[in-house]
Amino acid sequence: MAADPGSGEARIVVGVDGSGHSLQALRWGARLAAVFGARVDAVTAWEFPAAYGWSAVLPDWDPAGDMRHVLDDSVRAVFGDYPPAGLQRQVLEGGAAKVLLDVSQGAVMLVVGSRGHGGFAGLLLGSVSANVAEHASCPVLVIHGDQAEPPAPSA
Repeated sequence: MAADPGSGEARIVVGVDGSGHSLQALRWGARLAAVFGARVDAVTAWEFPAAYGWSAVLPDWDPAGDMRHVLDDSVRAVFGDYPPAGLQRQVLEGGAAKVLLDVSQGAVMLVVGSRGHGGFAGLLLGSVSANVAEHASCPVLVIHGDQAEPPAPSA
């Protein structure tokens, strides 16, 4: 089973941007992690908008902090006050596809929604799902639409 290089721990990486599809991906990722005996790495990516340098950016703007709130709110929306044991949250700067491909090296699986928020609000998924499905070094599960809840693992 693939593990985090150097840690010996199996991981399911989930791309999270706060969209409904990414919340569903987080549900599926947690269920699969239980099946595989792996931890969940919930990953949110951010980058400055392409127009950066052409337009003014507020000096107190904190995109990493904003995305940390999105990630925390997403985890709370899916799991309430009881996230899966060992859940790791990562907010990383960079393009979503590259961040997810890098983080998923050595993972058991990468789980993403078929589309995210899109534009600057999302910064994750959308065409990213196609990109990671094509280039990931691990299996990729793309969650579409209102896909049913994942089945409960059998005891």
